[in-house]
Parts: sequence; C-alpha cells; structure tokens
Amino acid sequence: MGATKADLFTAEQNRLADLFRAVGHPARIAILEYLLQVQGCVCGDIVHAIPLSQATVSQHLKELKKVGLIKGEVEGVRVCYCIDQPMWEEVKTLLDGFMAKAKCFC
Repeated sequence: MGATKADLFTAEQNRLADLFRAVGHPARIAILEYLLQVQGCVCGDIVHAIPLSQATVSQHLKELKKVGLIKGEVEGVRVCYCIDQPMWEEVKTLLDGFMAKAKCFC
C-alpha cells in the first residue's frame, strides 16, 4: 500500500495488514510453526524442515523478520532465527483486540 493511502488508515489497521500479509503464505506459517516447536534459534535446520530451496526459505525468513515476528542473529557466517518473543506477545494482543471487536457473526 502506498504511503499516501496508508495515511487513510489507523496505525493498528496498517500493522494488522502488514502482519496478515506476512503470514499469508503457507511456507511462512510452516516456518513459524517450526520455530515455535524448537523453542530456540536455528540456523540451517529450517531449510531441512521446509520442503523449499535455500533461496526461497531465505526470502520467506526476510519477510517474517521485516514485520518483526522473528529475529535473526549472526553467528559466524550463519544467521540463526527464532521467534521474537516480545513482538509475538504484542502481535497476540493486537490480534486479540481485533477479534474482540466482533459483536456477532451474522
């Protein structure tokens, strides 16, 4: 969304849109599930767990990192990824608030 159009919406609406866009691919969901399962930082293991090429996994990791769902730490020549716990809690609060706005499902 262009900068001028984003100004028409609240910060919360823009943040939710960014998050939904970032998790809008099944590979990214799989990466998040994997990182939640291992409960720690992993480097090359993600490529072995997700049936995609190294380049494709790297691109998905970049998108998840851009919205803050994961963080990457440089360890030597590798980057190790894990869930960004404080951001994860913030996202959970944001999504809970969004879902709480539903008064009925008619």
